Amino acid sequence: MDSSRVALLVIDVQGRLAPRVIGADGIEQRCIALIEGAKALRIPVFLTEHCPEALGATLPSIRGLVAESAIFAKRHFSAMNEPALPEALKRSGRDQVLVAGMEAHVCVMQTVLGVLQADYRCWLATDALGSRRQEDRQAAIDRLRDAGATPASAEMALFEWAKHADHPAFRTILSLVKAY
Repeated sequence: MDSSRVALLVIDVQGRLAPRVIGADGIEQRCIALIEGAKALRIPVFLTEHCPEALGATLPSIRGLVAESAIFAKRHFSAMNEPALPEALKRSGRDQVLVAGMEAHVCVMQTVLGVLQADYRCWLATDALGSRRQEDRQAAIDRLRDAGATPASAEMALFEWAKHADHPAFRTILSLVKAY
């Protein structure tokens, strides 16, 4: 992952869904760290919200970190089937996407398949992905790996984005990693 080529996509970490997802608190903390790290490195960040009228908005701790213009409501499970996100990714000029969010086996999986089909290189922040059942989460990661997405962790991504300890954002990245 190259910080000058990657965008961060956080999928559906929403108020009525998150409490039902295994490990939601850790996922929330890793998503916050990824967003804060992306902002420190000037990496574009996009959020999706699936049927927010039913599932609620993105958790306030995450939503408050991202501009309203980078938050996309959707009805399709794949955010790539809604026109706004693919257009925003294209406008960003990025050709790589790191994905985090919920639920791994539904909206995350279908969106990542769409990202790959659109010829983006894609990584999964596996420790920032969740489902209500561990078996579903693991099945999604396995399927997406087979489809061409590369598994990583939030910490791996943050340090890969910074590249070296002399990067001006290194101390910020280090403090984000230590915080979770």
